[in-house]
Amino acid sequence: MGQLFSVFWNLWFPNKEYKIVMVGLDNAGKTTTLYRLHLGQAVSTNPTLGSNVEQVTYKNLKFEVWDLGGQANMRPSWVQYYKHTDAIIMVIDSTDRARISVVKNELASLLSHDHLKGAAILVMANKQDLKDAMPPAELSEALALPAIRSHDWHIQSSCALSGQGLSDGLEWISQHVRGGPASSTTPAQKITSPQTITQQPAS
Repeated sequence: MGQLFSVFWNLWFPNKEYKIVMVGLDNAGKTTTLYRLHLGQAVSTNPTLGSNVEQVTYKNLKFEVWDLGGQANMRPSWVQYYKHTDAIIMVIDSTDRARISVVKNELASLLSHDHLKGAAILVMANKQDLKDAMPPAELSEALALPAIRSHDWHIQSSCALSGQGLSDGLEWISQHVRGGPASSTTPAQKITSPQTITQQPAS
């Protein structure tokens, strides 16, 4: 009985803190996203020089969320933060069509890193409130997300200023970390709504 109680206690009140690393190009909205998650409101931000880190609690789960600077000269340093990472959040400025190929290359680089094997990949399609924003389906194709077979991934429509979509993205990460590492079976793409696309194991 005591062991069963312990299992349920750990399920509802886990002690582990999960690590999330948030990356993306400069001006994508990473720091705004971080403090929306941490404080529940938008705050004035400056370009991140180095990193910001905050603890975010969601449904009894504790996350240590690292926001890394996205300027070109700082991206090579991202790898220093990858060890023991449970999930990556890649924040994208959905209006920045000119640099989508740069985002694709950065995504491919992190997917190949040994420290990120088994990490969930959440792509936040930010700035969806702007009329020229690329929708998640278009971004998914531009980033070749359906071709990813090494990681579970999800793309979420979001607006960091209003908070739209952020809790949905964190819910997906929460389900992933509760369920353990990514499945080793062949993944299949599931389109859940026009705002979200998920890669999950095939049945």
